[in-house]
Amino acid sequence: MGRPITLFTGQWADLPLETLAQKVSAWGFDGLELACWGDHFEVDKALESDSYVRERRDLLEKYGLKSFAISTHLVGQCVCDPIDERHKGILPPRLWGDGEPEGVRRRCAEEVKLTAKAAKLFGVNVVNGFTGSSVWAKLYFFPPTGQADIDAGYVDFAARWTPVFDAFQAEGVKFALEVHPTEIAYDIITFERALKAVNGHPAFGINFDPSHLIHQFIDPVELIEAFPDRIFHVHVKDSRVNLTGRNSILSSHLDFGDPRRGWDFVSPGRGEVRWDPIVRALNRIGYQGPLSIEWEDSGMDRDYGAPEALAMIRKQDFAPSAVAFDAAFANE
Repeated sequence: MGRPITLFTGQWADLPLETLAQKVSAWGFDGLELACWGDHFEVDKALESDSYVRERRDLLEKYGLKSFAISTHLVGQCVCDPIDERHKGILPPRLWGDGEPEGVRRRCAEEVKLTAKAAKLFGVNVVNGFTGSSVWAKLYFFPPTGQADIDAGYVDFAARWTPVFDAFQAEGVKFALEVHPTEIAYDIITFERALKAVNGHPAFGINFDPSHLIHQFIDPVELIEAFPDRIFHVHVKDSRVNLTGRNSILSSHLDFGDPRRGWDFVSPGRGEVRWDPIVRALNRIGYQGPLSIEWEDSGMDRDYGAPEALAMIRKQDFAPSAVAFDAAFANE
């Protein structure tokens, strides 16, 4: 029996949850990873009313679906980021408030803590998300940028997120960072640095998503093998490099979907992620959680792409062998 296959609802938040649940059930998905935006999972309502959580569970059960995680990418992004008008567009008014940056960061940190409580009430023990970063904009070291400047960013991350991780631990819930450009950790070295900054906090781990590693020329299997005990959740997402000699891997300030970009997201199975080595690595570390399809492809209809991605990953996923293949050769 393979791992459960779910769909992350973040890119479908324009649809009412029941409409989406009906679709994915018909396509054959096992469940949904609910985004904490749109009407899919609202943290404030979950904490205000016992009936809200029950109704969400009943809705999923109506369509034969389960949930193993919820996701707070948008709010989490605002905990460490230098806040500007772009963030207003991803936050509800109650968190944006007057837009004063430190106030936004503090309100969002408190909201992420509350998300752990809501997750526990909902019956899931993983919350996926982003952390934001005060030093991502200092990626290219000019004007000259010393390690003291970068260290300050990790100190800031630890100061803001350690109390959040403590709150998660108190609820028996884990926070899984999607290792991703624009976050405090975007590769193996920076996740190691972030983990050290919070003293290896047991509530802090990884939402493994290989699509963000491919265009950084990182082997996704290396991330799994570097942190086998920190892979809390897995996204199935794909990307493709398209360097022509005229463009840049930095994307040239072009929108997703622009064919001139040096890389872009594509439907799982149509990019450069090699799923067989990833499945084998997940088997080696004993990961038995869901494989959650995060569907993004600007050039494909999503109602076509999501069921195609489901069929692809079901075919690629397999259980490890319980016996050596040559055991039958041995003489007793």
